[in-house]
Amino acid sequence: MSTFKVTGGKKLKGEIIPQGAKNEALQIISAVLLTPEEIVVNNIPAIRDVLKLIELLMDLGVKVSKIGEESYSFKADNINLDYLNSADFKLKGAGLRGSIMIIGPLLARFGKGYIPSPGGDKIGRRRLDTHFIGFMKLGAKFEYLPEEQFYKVSTPAGKLKGAYMLLDEASVTGTANIVMAAALADGVTTIYNAACEPYLQQLCKMLNRMGAKITGIGSNLLTIEGVDSLGGTEHTMLPDMIEIGSFIGLAAMTASEITIKNCRIPELGVIPDIFRRLGIQLEFRGDDIYIPSQEHYEIDTFIDGSILTIADAPWPGFTPDLISIILVTATQARGNVLIHQKMFESRLFFVDNLIDMGAKIILCDPHRANVMGLDKKMPLKGITMSSPDIRAGVAMLIAAMSANGVSTIKNIEQIDRGYQHIDKRLNNIGAEIVRLD
Repeated sequence: MSTFKVTGGKKLKGEIIPQGAKNEALQIISAVLLTPEEIVVNNIPAIRDVLKLIELLMDLGVKVSKIGEESYSFKADNINLDYLNSADFKLKGAGLRGSIMIIGPLLARFGKGYIPSPGGDKIGRRRLDTHFIGFMKLGAKFEYLPEEQFYKVSTPAGKLKGAYMLLDEASVTGTANIVMAAALADGVTTIYNAACEPYLQQLCKMLNRMGAKITGIGSNLLTIEGVDSLGGTEHTMLPDMIEIGSFIGLAAMTASEITIKNCRIPELGVIPDIFRRLGIQLEFRGDDIYIPSQEHYEIDTFIDGSILTIADAPWPGFTPDLISIILVTATQARGNVLIHQKMFESRLFFVDNLIDMGAKIILCDPHRANVMGLDKKMPLKGITMSSPDIRAGVAMLIAAMSANGVSTIKNIEQIDRGYQHIDKRLNNIGAEIVRLD
C-alpha cells in the first residue's frame, strides 16, 4: 500500500492545468458501447477509475487505441457478451463504481446487461434503485442475486419502449444510464427530475452528435426520441470542476499564488462564489482563475449576521464532491461556518484526522460539522493518517501541505482513483510530496 510523505509549510507558485473530468469520463467512455462505429475521446484523465473502466471495455471486446497523450479511439464493433458471465468480469466490475454505467448502453444495444454490485468510496449508502427502476419503466426485467451480489437486466420484449418517468432522486449516474438506454428505445422517453450537471449535458450533446434526439438539455426535464442506431463522433471532456475547487482551497490554505488554466469558467456554476464566501480572492483572466497569495481570509455571514451555512445540493447547487475541500479550507479561515453534507452520511467522518492536526471542528452529527476557523494563528501539525475516500484524501493532502512538520497519508490509492499524478503536478509548483511504495 503506497503512502505520501508530505512536508508542510511550502508556498506554491505557478500555473497548473486541471485534468479531464473524472465523472464525465465514466459516462462518456461507457457510451462508446452504443455504436459499432469509432468514437474518439479527448482530455481523458489518466486516473485509476478511468483506466480500469477502459480495461473492462477492452475485456468486453472494445478495440481501444491511444492516439495522443490524453486521447483514445474506441470501436465497439465486436462485443463478447459471454464475458459478462465470467468470474473475471465479476471481480473487475465489483472493484469499480463506474462499472454501473455500462448497463444502459448494453441493455439498449444488446438487450441485456449484467453487473456485480459495484465498489467505490465508502461514504455512506449509494443505492442504485434509480438506475434499475428507470430501466424497468422502459420495459426491462430486473433480477438481483443477493448470494452473488450480481444484477441482471434484460428486455423480454426484444427492445426497450419509451416511457414517462419521474425519478425518485436527481441521480447523475442514474439519469445518464437511463438516457443512454432510452436513446435506442422505441418511442419517446420523458425523464422528469433529471439531473442537469454539466457532465450530463456533455453526454447528451455527444449522443445528439451520434444521431440521438434529446431535447431539454440543461434542464430537469429531458425528452428522448428513440432512434434505430447511433454513429461515431469525437468528444472533448470538460476540465474537472472538483480538481479546480481543490486547487482553489489549496492556494488559500498555503497562502500561495496559483493560476489554474483552462477552467471553462461558465461550467463551474456556484463553485467560485462559494469559495469567495470563505473570503478567498479569485480573479478570472479569460478562462483562467488567478488566486493571489492571501495570509488571511474571512468567512462571510448571512445578511442578518448569522453563521454561514454551506450545504451540498443537486446541480445547480453546490456539488457534494467539494464539501470535504470547503471544510478543510475553512479550518484556517477567520470566522465560523456550518458545513452540511446532506447526501452522504459517512463523508464527514474524516474530520477526526483534522481535529488530531489541531483543527477546531465540532461534528454535530453524521451530516453536519461546525468549523471554527483558526485564522492561521494556530497552524495545523503534521500527523499520520489514512485516506477513506477520494475527496477526503485530497482534503487531507491539502491539510498536510499547510501544516507544520511532516505528515504521512496512507491508502493513497483512493486519491489516485480521482486525481492524475497529483504529487508530480503539485511538486512542479513548489510542493514537497514523496510517494513511498
